[in-house]
Amino acid sequence: MIRDLIRKNRAYRRFYQEIPIGRQQLMEWVDLARQTASGANLQPLKYILSCEERRNKLIFPLLKWAGYFKDWDGPAEGEQPSAYIIMLSDKEIRPNPAFCDQGIACQSILLGATEAGFGGCIIGAVDFKELREALVIPDKFDIIMVIALGKPKETVVLEDVDKSGDIKYYRDANGVHHVPKRRLEDIIIQG
Repeated sequence: MIRDLIRKNRAYRRFYQEIPIGRQQLMEWVDLARQTASGANLQPLKYILSCEERRNKLIFPLLKWAGYFKDWDGPAEGEQPSAYIIMLSDKEIRPNPAFCDQGIACQSILLGATEAGFGGCIIGAVDFKELREALVIPDKFDIIMVIALGKPKETVVLEDVDKSGDIKYYRDANGVHHVPKRRLEDIIIQG
């Protein structure tokens, strides 16, 4: 059921690094994104796939992992992603990135990963200049985001935002990741 798949599709930040994701699997997830809607059907999104340890080690240090976890620099060795998909926008097709395209494509990739028993994290806090240099990405592409992927090694729990209104995600003493969500009645303005 789609509701269960969406609730299971969380931002995972710790993985079983030893469980690989192959290039073919990454291509299948990108193919889901390829088949989704695109503004004016321009289809400016392009992708770089990484599932090899050497390349993953180039990408990992260029990412910032969790803004609300001030004392955490990201997953430790053994808990790092086993794959990445780097989303690009081709400026020759569309000079300014299409905001809706990237969201639709990203959700499609992550739902595909979730359905296959994997998970991921959308990372927009990236050292774009260093990533461009490390992977020799031509200037005709804007780097939009990095999707980190792997077999989740953490539990993520959704809960209602409490009376304080604090929406910051947090980990409890047992390492369970809690994500406060606004209640349905708080986000519907009319109707």
